[in-house]
Amino acid sequence: MKTQTAKLNHLKISPRKVRLVANMLKGLFVNEAEAQLLVSPQKSVGPILKLLRSAVSNSKQKQLNLENLFIKEIRVDSGPMLKRFMPRAQGRATMIQKKTSHITLVLGESEKSKVIRFKIVKSEKILKSKARKIEKEKEKVKAVEKEAIKTQPKEGFIKKMFRRKII
Repeated sequence: MKTQTAKLNHLKISPRKVRLVANMLKGLFVNEAEAQLLVSPQKSVGPILKLLRSAVSNSKQKQLNLENLFIKEIRVDSGPMLKRFMPRAQGRATMIQKKTSHITLVLGESEKSKVIRFKIVKSEKILKSKARKIEKEKEKVKAVEKEAIKTQPKEGFIKKMFRRKII
């Protein structure tokens, strides 16, 4: 079985928070793991997704079959801690530990191929000229809507007076 490893060191998120996301991905195929990461709201999803995509692109260099890749192992270890102090009452100080993480991702190639459940479509980049045209069209639509609002008859002072509630 061929494998591909990718590492991320000194991530400034505590290992406990990263492990919540990492444990979801163990054993999943790459497409399913990427889909799972794109939906999750946690802060640690971004770096893990970047690491996963990096490992997949590295596996292309080893001529691994991308449809058969799965996450064989994902390990989150604690990195060095930055130690800071916070002033407290009566001249005391309490220590604050700013923790970091080391992530190791191992992709493996399975012998059997699996049916792909998810197809992730990446959005196309829009050229600036096309974006300007779209913005101009939106401005035209807004101008037409403003004119339609102006042409509506306004309520007079008398109608407002008689619409008021009497106490």
